[in-house]
Amino acid sequence: MHDALVVGGGIIGAGIARDLAGRGCSVALVERSDLASGTSSRPTRLIHGGLRYLEMFDFALVRADMREREILLRSAPHLVRPLAFLIPLYEEGFIFRQKLRVGMRLYDALSFDKSLPKRRWLSASEVAEIEPSIRREGLRGAWRFFDAQVSFVERLVLENALAAAADGAVVLTHAPALRFLRERDRVIGAVVRDDLDGSEHEVRARIVVNATGPWLDRTGAGLRPGGTPLLRLTKGTHVVTPPATAQAHVLYARSDGRLFFVIPWAGQTLIGTTDTDYAGDPAEAAASESDVGYLLAEARRAFPTAAFDRVNYTYAGVRALVREEGVKEGDVSRKHGLYDHLRRDGIAGVVSVVGGKITGYRLIAEELADHVTRTLGTRVRGTTADAPLPGAGADVPGIVSRAESLGVARAGGEHLARLYGACAGAVLDLVDADRSLAATVCEHAPDIAAQLRHAVQAEWAVTLGDALLRRTTLGLAACQALHCLEHAAQLVGQAHGWSDAERDRQQSAYRAELAPMRAFSAT
Repeated sequence: MHDALVVGGGIIGAGIARDLAGRGCSVALVERSDLASGTSSRPTRLIHGGLRYLEMFDFALVRADMREREILLRSAPHLVRPLAFLIPLYEEGFIFRQKLRVGMRLYDALSFDKSLPKRRWLSASEVAEIEPSIRREGLRGAWRFFDAQVSFVERLVLENALAAAADGAVVLTHAPALRFLRERDRVIGAVVRDDLDGSEHEVRARIVVNATGPWLDRTGAGLRPGGTPLLRLTKGTHVVTPPATAQAHVLYARSDGRLFFVIPWAGQTLIGTTDTDYAGDPAEAAASESDVGYLLAEARRAFPTAAFDRVNYTYAGVRALVREEGVKEGDVSRKHGLYDHLRRDGIAGVVSVVGGKITGYRLIAEELADHVTRTLGTRVRGTTADAPLPGAGADVPGIVSRAESLGVARAGGEHLARLYGACAGAVLDLVDADRSLAATVCEHAPDIAAQLRHAVQAEWAVTLGDALLRRTTLGLAACQALHCLEHAAQLVGQAHGWSDAERDRQQSAYRAELAPMRAFSAT
């Protein structure tokens, strides 16, 4: 029997598994699909306090997120990097200008211990020089401030799972929890199905953590029959275009005043996000025509001469927010909560994580782990505020030099250092053993063949989609690996030992996984 069973392999579930395993608890983590296959892979990809939360006067949340931003900049510097933003200011009126000025001061004040540069005011001419496509009519200037970007949240989730496994956790993907095991009024585990062979297994634990994000109410339905849902689900859509702007921008939509972002990302431009109520299956969330039209129209208004005439792909994720009645979608709090089913429903042995966002995932995991260890009677303190993730502390010049000596292109070596950090050596060991693995897989991305083998051998990549979308950046490039799909399938298939028929089936499944993302693509 495990001390804890964590159900859900997104950023919060993986963070919980890491924290608990690091405290010496025996942990099992089960995920219905792949790590980071849900909401965690569909965000705006920022680690930030959130200017919009200042508008809600939620200073405590902003301050907590600022602290977490600093922790992530230290513990995962290869994945989380500083990013400069511009907030352009036009002739909006005195009150708005003063509101923004005060907001900038508060943002700096609430991050008084930050390592990032302070805000700076840029004149209209300075803004136009660094962002030539920006709308200049009425432009007064812009505030420049720093937050952080996590370009590949998928890898952040993975590194948390890897850290958990290194401390003894069992990680099972493509293993949905079908139902909770009960002994009268106590949950003692779950029945888990192995989707690879269809077999079902009992996973028993002293406490079960429901960290399934937007699936939380569905997963816990048997615990609260007839109860009010814990979540309010909202959908956030993002549009990915060819590179269109030079800088990252925080903007206010001219049509409705909503805040949105236009951000350089992975050699492309990321525009988002929307915020609309959602009632369907979170796995089926997709961009609508109105979502895409809204985001592109607002981006074009802000940057009239930028090339927003083509969509590479879109993605949509479902936010799991703490349920609040009578509140507009965009005004629902991003706070989180721990729902103790013993206190609320009279059912022992299970706790649910409600709400939260990527920036605060580590703190949420720490609070949950504190609760679990108190319940188990161990009371061991967590270490994740100071402990680096596996890829931290990389010798970047050394990685690039070794990669080049093995025949990897310089861009490929730099990419390995950015994506894997200190773990890049394991990928290069594969190249050392087989020099053919130094080759780039696709002309649209710097990933090399060894990364796909490594994904299968060391990172729980079960399907072609796992390897392309959530271990490497091939599935996030402009072509989403469609131009190299046969070759990529051969590489992943060789690592798995797939038959020709299975390789074909995997390609078909991958195309189906991409279909909602490419509904508005030019090709």
